[in-house]
Amino acid sequence: MFAITGVTGKVGGAVARSLLAQGQEVRAVVRDAEKGRSWSTQGCDIAIASVEDATGLTKAFRGVEGVFLMTPPDYDPEPGFPETHKAAAAIRQAIEASRPGKVVFLSTVGAHVAEPNLLNNSKITEEMLRSTSVPAAFLRAAWFMENVAWDVEAARKGVVPSFLQPLDHRIPMVAVRDIALTAAELLNETWTGVRAIELEGPRRYSANDIAAGLSAVLESPVRAEAVPHDQWETLFRSQGTKNPMPRIRMIDGFNEGWIDFESGEANSRKERTTLEAVLRSLVASNPNS
Repeated sequence: MFAITGVTGKVGGAVARSLLAQGQEVRAVVRDAEKGRSWSTQGCDIAIASVEDATGLTKAFRGVEGVFLMTPPDYDPEPGFPETHKAAAAIRQAIEASRPGKVVFLSTVGAHVAEPNLLNNSKITEEMLRSTSVPAAFLRAAWFMENVAWDVEAARKGVVPSFLQPLDHRIPMVAVRDIALTAAELLNETWTGVRAIELEGPRRYSANDIAAGLSAVLESPVRAEAVPHDQWETLFRSQGTKNPMPRIRMIDGFNEGWIDFESGEANSRKERTTLEAVLRSLVASNPNS
């Protein structure tokens, strides 16, 4: 049996479905029973726990071959990431008490970077997992191609505002489907110690590539337009963000190139799903956006 956290999200749900398709037993870890109802009907065992609940996580992780670990994204962290540290401590306590066979953690490109930025969330969790007594794999996924879902409505009007700059600067991206399939594969593997798998799509993409892809799918002209950097903080604060600097520095890192894979592009694992395929799926699933 495998315990899957984040099962109600796109990645966690896809990991669970992939394992079920293989005939594996799955324990869906959810915050409340209602969220687990649909997974129970699919034959999953249900465990109730949040990432701050060491007791609940211990029960969820006990007796399983492996855990797929996701931590909730914190896009507006307090200085020092106190909530991430709190969750990391609870997860560590649960792992040591339950001793699952292995842990596969959905981390991120740039998790190794010391420069303060939003991705330090994953760095903190990686460092915690290094101190545990069970085998751990860090699945360092590139920028999600599905993030473009936020741009489909603007693309229908012809202009997509972009924080990715310069507009022709390409960064690593990957599809959720490929992340989930890789995670399921890792859960079925055996290793000792800690390993990192850095995952991206078949090639890198820029803001201009996104616009061109949307233009092709929508069959109408679409162009990317850079959002001036000096407007970012005001914009993010107007959206309710109290501490926008970690997010700003994360985007800076992608744009300036210091957020990339620790092992470099040549050594990352390349998956097959293209940005174009993801864009077609996004537009088809959002016909009225």
